[in-house]
Amino acid sequence: MRSLIVLARLLDYPTVELQQAAAEMLEVIDGEAHLSREHRFEIKTWITAIANADLLDLQADYVALFDRGRATSLLLFEHVHGESRDRGQAMVDLLAHYHAAGFELSARELPDYLPLFLEFLSTRDDEEIARQLGEVAHILARLAARLIERDSDHALVPASLLAMIGMEDTIDDHLEHAREEPRDDTPAALDAVWEEEAVRFSATSDQDCALQSATGRRQAQLKRDFRSDVPLRIVESPASDANPDRPVS
Repeated sequence: MRSLIVLARLLDYPTVELQQAAAEMLEVIDGEAHLSREHRFEIKTWITAIANADLLDLQADYVALFDRGRATSLLLFEHVHGESRDRGQAMVDLLAHYHAAGFELSARELPDYLPLFLEFLSTRDDEEIARQLGEVAHILARLAARLIERDSDHALVPASLLAMIGMEDTIDDHLEHAREEPRDDTPAALDAVWEEEAVRFSATSDQDCALQSATGRRQAQLKRDFRSDVPLRIVESPASDANPDRPVS
């Protein structure tokens, strides 16, 4: 399903290449039968806004939204397991699933990074897409509610994914909690995290140190690099080749 690639790219750190790919992304979304007209319109409006916005402003907003605190983390299992040992096992299991499907990651990519997960799903058939989105629906709903509370267009991604499987209404179950929960991206909250977290001495190089930051991990996890001379690489799913109008759910 090609739209999953576009949604994945929209969750990535904004770059000039992303802005230059706007026309192709608009074309993909416009022709995606798995999304309603309303969702297509909202996403296309957002893509157009990204293409016309100041890149530095986009990047600053992105960092403020995703790199300060964990409430809006794009690492799926962090919402469920935090930093516990269970998260490690969950990632091992997901990585094994990727390998079994012939989907290979680089040594530094985290398998539960949502854009990477969507890229993997874009290669699967509709039945598997629906099943796997259903398995993380509660995480997507929680993330969507938090992004809605922060008035971010990025909420369109998890909301659209849930709409594809008929579960968009589940976002409502998390909105009240999102409004009431303490913000973890305030200066006071960030200071508390710095005071509580132990210093890590596992890095063996400057590169490893960079990768331990949120921005470094995200950049290392990107599966594809945009280049101005290469069009957006869209992976066709087997289901879309066979019957592009067949709904996911």
